[in-house]
Amino acid sequence: MNEARVLCERRGDAVLVTLNAPQRRNAIDQQMVDALHRVLDEHWHDKSLAALVITGAGDKAFAAGADIAQLRERTSRDALRAINSRIFDRIEEFPAPVIAAIKGFALGGGCELAIACDLRVLGESAKLGQPEVKLGIIPAAGGTYRLPRLVGLGRARELIYTGRMIDAQEALRIGLANAVVPDAQVIDKAFALAAEIAQNGRLAVRGAKRALNALSRPGHERAIACESSVQAALFDSEDKKARMDAFLSKQAKG
Repeated sequence: MNEARVLCERRGDAVLVTLNAPQRRNAIDQQMVDALHRVLDEHWHDKSLAALVITGAGDKAFAAGADIAQLRERTSRDALRAINSRIFDRIEEFPAPVIAAIKGFALGGGCELAIACDLRVLGESAKLGQPEVKLGIIPAAGGTYRLPRLVGLGRARELIYTGRMIDAQEALRIGLANAVVPDAQVIDKAFALAAEIAQNGRLAVRGAKRALNALSRPGHERAIACESSVQAALFDSEDKKARMDAFLSKQAKG
C-alpha cells in the first residue's frame, strides 16, 4: 500500500479508504489512482465485505480535484487513456456498495469520484462542483453522464456549464447527497449506513447493485468514448494551457 496517497483500514463489515494527501487537499494524482487500483484489487473478491467507505484526510477536502500540475502536462493521448475514468468506473462496478464520506471540497475529479460511489454522506462544510470549464476542459471522468443520472439533465447542464460550487444543503435538495450531518459525524454516519447494509444478504445486495448499474448505464461505453474524444481535443488547446498556467500561478502566490 502506498501510504503516502491512500490508507486502508478494516472496520468490522466495512473498509475505510482514506485519500491521504491533506497538504494538497487530497488532489488526485497518478500515485493516488494507482493506490486506489490496488485497494480495489485487494478487496474485489472479499465476499464478507458489506461496503467500502471512501473519505479524504484532514478537514479541508474530500478531494479538491485532479492534480492540476499533472493535468497541465497531459496530452490528447493521455485523455484517450481515460486515466481517472477507468478508476472511477471500477469504483462504480465494485461488487459491494461504496459510500463517499465528504467533508470540505469535492471538486472536479473529486466530485466525479463522489458520484461514482453508490451513496454520499456530506458534512455541513461540503462544497461540490464540476469547475473544469474554468480550466478550459470538461469533466471527463464520468461527470457528463453520471451527474445527469443523479440530478437530472437540466441541473447537470447548469452545474457543468457554469462550473459553480454548491453547498451540502443544495446537494441534498437536488439529489446529489443522501444525507447531511455535522462534519464530526460524517464517518460515523457512513459506517451506520454500512452497518444497515450489512444486516442484509450480501449476495442480494451485490445482485441489486449489478441490476441497478445495468439499468442506469445504457450507452455507457459510448459515453466514455465521447468524453475522452472531446477531452483529447481540449487537452491540446492553447486555452487549456493558458487557463491552467493562470491557475497554477495564482496557487503559487497563495
